[in-house]
Amino acid sequence: MNPPLAIVLAAGKGTRMKSDLPKVLCQACDRPLVEYVIDALRGAGVERIVVVVGYQAEKVQQALAHYDQLEFATQSEQLGTGHAVMMCREQLVSHDGPVVVVAGDSPLMQTRSIERLLTDFKSDRPACILGTLIHDDPTGLGRILRDETGDFVGIVEEKDATPQQKSIEEVNMSTYVFDCQPLVSALGKLTDDNQQREYYITDVPKLMLADGLDIRALPVLQPIEALSVNTLDQLAEVESVMTRKSDSDAS
Repeated sequence: MNPPLAIVLAAGKGTRMKSDLPKVLCQACDRPLVEYVIDALRGAGVERIVVVVGYQAEKVQQALAHYDQLEFATQSEQLGTGHAVMMCREQLVSHDGPVVVVAGDSPLMQTRSIERLLTDFKSDRPACILGTLIHDDPTGLGRILRDETGDFVGIVEEKDATPQQKSIEEVNMSTYVFDCQPLVSALGKLTDDNQQREYYITDVPKLMLADGLDIRALPVLQPIEALSVNTLDQLAEVESVMTRKSDSDAS
C-alpha cells in the first residue's frame, strides 16, 4: 500500500468574500486559508498533496511555490467537488492506498483528526471513511444517516431532510479518506443528474454503498473544524478562534 495521497479542493472564486482573489488565498491571521490545510495534512504525515486549482490558477500556484513537492491539477470549469477530484485522475490511476479529500477553505482543520481517520483506514481498509462532527447546531449541514445497528447508510442535505432527520446532530464536513481504486471506479459512475448539473463528491459514498463496499462515518472531527470560510463574517469568526487558540497555547 502506498503512503497517503491528499487532494485539496481549491478551485473556487469565493464570490461572497467580496474579493477578486481565489477564496483559498483570502487571509486569516495574515496567512492564506489553504496554507493551514496543507500544514494540517503535512503534520499528519501526508507528504504527497495535490491541490486542485481553477479560478486564477497561476496565482494560487505562485502563492504556494514555497512548499516542496506540491502537485497541481486544473479544474478549468467548476462543475462540482466530484468533478474536481476527477481532474486528479493522472495521480489516482497509479495510486494504491488512502486518498484524503478535503476543502481548501477549512483553515481550522486539525492534524489529529486526519491522523485518526488514516489510522482507522489502515486498520481495516474500508472503501471510504467520512470524517464527521457532532454539532449542537447542525443547521444548513448535511446529516449523517445510520441504520438501526449504527452503520452509515447515507447523507441527506438539509433542504431534503424530514423534520426527524433535521434533528440529527452528526453532520458531514467534506473530509474523506477513500481507498483509491474503489474511488476511481465510483468517479466513473458519477452523474450530474441534479438541479445544479454538477458532480458531487458527496454522491461517491452512496455509489460505493450500492456496490456493497464498506463505508464508515467516524465522528472524530473537533467542534472548531465546523468553521469553514464562505463569507467575511465567517472569516472574522475563524480569526477570532485562531487568536484565542494561539493565546491559549502560549499560556
